[in-house]
Amino acid sequence: MSGLRIIAAGPGTTVQDGGRHGYLRIGITASGPMDPLAHATANLAVGAKAEATAIEVGLGGLTVAAEGGPVTLAVAGAPFIALVDGQKLETPLALTLEAGRELSLRAGASGAWCYLAVAGGLVVKPVLGSTATHTRAAIGGLDGGPLKAGDLIPVAAAGALAPTAPARLVAPWLDRPADVIRVVLGPQDDYFSADQIAAFLGRDWTLSPRSDRMGYLLEGEPLRHRNGFDVVSDGIAHGAIQVPGEGRPIVLMADRQPTGGYPKIANVIGADLGAFAQLRPGARFRFAAVTIADAVAARRAQAEALAHPIARVPLVRTHLPSDFLLGLNLVGGVVDAFAGSD
Repeated sequence: MSGLRIIAAGPGTTVQDGGRHGYLRIGITASGPMDPLAHATANLAVGAKAEATAIEVGLGGLTVAAEGGPVTLAVAGAPFIALVDGQKLETPLALTLEAGRELSLRAGASGAWCYLAVAGGLVVKPVLGSTATHTRAAIGGLDGGPLKAGDLIPVAAAGALAPTAPARLVAPWLDRPADVIRVVLGPQDDYFSADQIAAFLGRDWTLSPRSDRMGYLLEGEPLRHRNGFDVVSDGIAHGAIQVPGEGRPIVLMADRQPTGGYPKIANVIGADLGAFAQLRPGARFRFAAVTIADAVAARRAQAEALAHPIARVPLVRTHLPSDFLLGLNLVGGVVDAFAGSD
C-alpha cells in the first residue's frame, strides 16, 4: 500500500474530513475544515467525495513524500507555494507524486489554509464516525493531534484517477473577497441597542494574532451591551459571533466550544466561512447584514459550482533552475570543432 510520509509539518497541519456531526448534544463539536469550500474542491478534484479525509495545512507549511508507489493528489485553498523536488508549481493544482519524490507547501502572499487531498483516499481510523482532528479534545486524525515529521498516512488503492502530469485546477469560486463578511443578525442581537448594531456593521474590525481554530478574536472599538452580557448557555454554531463583557467580538470557528453564555450578535453565513477563515492576523474587514434567504442563495450558488467537473490546465514551466537543466542532460556528444585543423 502506498502512502504519504510527513517530512515536516507546521503546527497548524491536521487531518480533517467534513466534520464530526451529531454529537453537539453530548459536548463534542464537529471540527472539520476551516475552509469547507476549499476542502471540498481538493477532494472533488481527485474523484473523492466533498467531505472525504484530507490534510489541512496552516501557515507553518507541509512537506510530504510518496512512499510505496505513486500518489495522485490535489492542492486547493489559499495560494500556497508548491514545490516538487524544488520545482515551483502554481496552485490550485493536481499531479501525481512519484514514489520517493517530495511535495512542499509554503504559505504565499495571502490566505491561511490550504488542503491536500489524495485519489483513493487517506486511510485514517475514524472516531465517532469521523477522522476530523480536534486537538483540544485529542480525538481524530492519527493520534488526536497535529501531524508531525515521521508520520505515515496510508493511501487506499488510487483507482479514482489515472496518473496525471501537473495541472492547474480551474476553481474561480476560491477567489472570494474577504473585505466584507456577510452575517445574519441574532439570535441575541436584542442585547444590543440600535446604535451598537450599527457600529458592529459600520466599523472596521481587525483580526487578532491570538486567533486559532477555536475562535477568531477581533480588535477594534468595543461594543456596549444594553442590559448585561450573560445569557443562558446555548449551542454554538460554526461562525457564531459572541460578544463577551469586554465588548470585542469573537467569531467561533471549527474547533469551537459546544455551548456559550455570552450574547451572539450575529452569525457568519455558511458561504463566507471559508473566506473569513482565510484572513490572516492584522487583516481589516467589515460585516454586512443579509437575510436568511440571501444566505441560502449564496450557499446554493457554491454547491452548484462544485456540482460540475473541475477543469484542468496543464502547467507550463516558467522557471528553469540549473539543477533542473543539468538533470535533463541537454549537453551530449560534444566534439572539438578545431580538431584536425591546421
